[in-house]
Amino acid sequence: GKLGRYPPWPGKIVNPPKDLKKPRGKKCFFVKFFGTEDHAWIKVEQLKPYHAHKEEMIKINKGKRFQQAVDAVEEFLRKTKGKDQASSHNSSEEKNRRNSSEERGKQSAGEEKRKASLSEGKLKKGTGEGKKRVSSVSSERGSKSPLKRAQDQSPRKRGRPPKDEKDLTIPESSTVKRVMSGTVAGFKWPPSVSEPVKDSDPHFHHFLLSQTEKPAVCYQAITKKLKVCEEETGSTSIQAADSTAVNGSITPTDKKIGFLGLGLMGSGIVSNLLKMGHTVTVWNRTAEKCDLFIQEGARLGRTPAEVVSTCDITFACVSDPKAAKDLVLGPSGVLQGIRPGKCYVDMSTVDADTVTELAQVIVSRGGRFLEAPVSGNQQLSNDGMLVILAAGDKDLYEDCSSCFQAMGKTSFFLGEVGNAAKMMLIVNMVQGSFMATIAEGLTLAQVTGQSQQTLLDILNQGQLASIFLDQKCQNILQGNFKPDFYLKYIQKDLRLAIALGDSVNHPTPMAAAANEVYKRAKALDQSDNDMSAVYRAYIH
Repeated sequence: GKLGRYPPWPGKIVNPPKDLKKPRGKKCFFVKFFGTEDHAWIKVEQLKPYHAHKEEMIKINKGKRFQQAVDAVEEFLRKTKGKDQASSHNSSEEKNRRNSSEERGKQSAGEEKRKASLSEGKLKKGTGEGKKRVSSVSSERGSKSPLKRAQDQSPRKRGRPPKDEKDLTIPESSTVKRVMSGTVAGFKWPPSVSEPVKDSDPHFHHFLLSQTEKPAVCYQAITKKLKVCEEETGSTSIQAADSTAVNGSITPTDKKIGFLGLGLMGSGIVSNLLKMGHTVTVWNRTAEKCDLFIQEGARLGRTPAEVVSTCDITFACVSDPKAAKDLVLGPSGVLQGIRPGKCYVDMSTVDADTVTELAQVIVSRGGRFLEAPVSGNQQLSNDGMLVILAAGDKDLYEDCSSCFQAMGKTSFFLGEVGNAAKMMLIVNMVQGSFMATIAEGLTLAQVTGQSQQTLLDILNQGQLASIFLDQKCQNILQGNFKPDFYLKYIQKDLRLAIALGDSVNHPTPMAAAANEVYKRAKALDQSDNDMSAVYRAYIH
């Protein structure tokens, strides 16, 4: 596999699964990393003794996940010390139970559990063959396997994955032992009242629009990448350690990445791109927002044109159609940096006409274009759990694979430019209309003498239960309208969705009604609050 850079991390040498082949070349050991469920083949020269380098590692790594890993090491050492004392009385009996010297050797190696920490450097990813042959182990939780769950939920027909989908050849067992590319930890999502318990690794999915199948089964999973889990914290909120979702299986692309626009969504995306080892150059209309990312290792671009000209793939995430056009066509804009081979990915939620126009001017200069609006909010952006809807240049979509895995949990490729814009507007139309309905219900409960909290409790026990419903109701009940998704942007999306309906003479009365309520909220100075502040439009 490709090589990537990762920080030092504590681990222990363990026996690999029997049918997992050792990589050719330099001598290496199979290492399990503490505080995670990661395993990897690590070269001997990249291993250092834990005790000798413990203090040095702690100075380098200040993160919460690393501290949890160190705590796990110390707990392991305490348990091992106790086991060693107890096992010394039984060593002769253990010898008699072994049938061959080879088995004895394997057992002693397994019990030795040598500690090691990875030195900062390049870690080799498990080979493709290794991935295919990873063996399964029994589950402590007794749940479905991550792959099995994903297949049950996928729009694809259930069953064994197609032969040509190489990344789907993970054994369908209750737990999967994974060969990961590095040592970074990800997380397990603590369950909320309304969220199905995800007791194993969530997957990253790519979905490809098939032009030959019926709409009901028109999405085909083309890769599934594992995210790494941490132990539950016991919290009932949807929070990840260090507010960042880390996909342990990602090997970052060696292409230079540019990013324009560091708003609620862009900031989380850039942070995750950097954490996954991507080389990123950033630009924002207000330059001060770049400072934090410069400290995290990003480079600073002075203009959009400069970013595009110095990077291979440039992403943009701005507020609306006007901002998207100005960014490309304005002075020192994206278009001035485009030349043959340059790639531009617009992640803004805009209308299909706007994105089609931008695609045409980019391609006319020899550039490659992909639209990739994202479904989510600030929290999901920070957690690397966005849903990406892409359309346009298929090869560029594939080139963006490691970037999409860093920022999201799922991506869909929807065909020609304009399709993603339309789909995104429809998704946000449904979400915005639902939010207005929630606010309407809560205020009606209040004015009729019903408990709003009880209404939420009832909804959370019924078929409407969802993370979105629970979080937005909590915002309203607590009077906390700190923006997770700006109200002014959901109103913009409703407006554009209604216009989309107009363009094909399709009625959108629900969206139209919701749009009027959001307009009322904007008149009450709620534009820069969260979309849940639409509640205030109903207060007499």
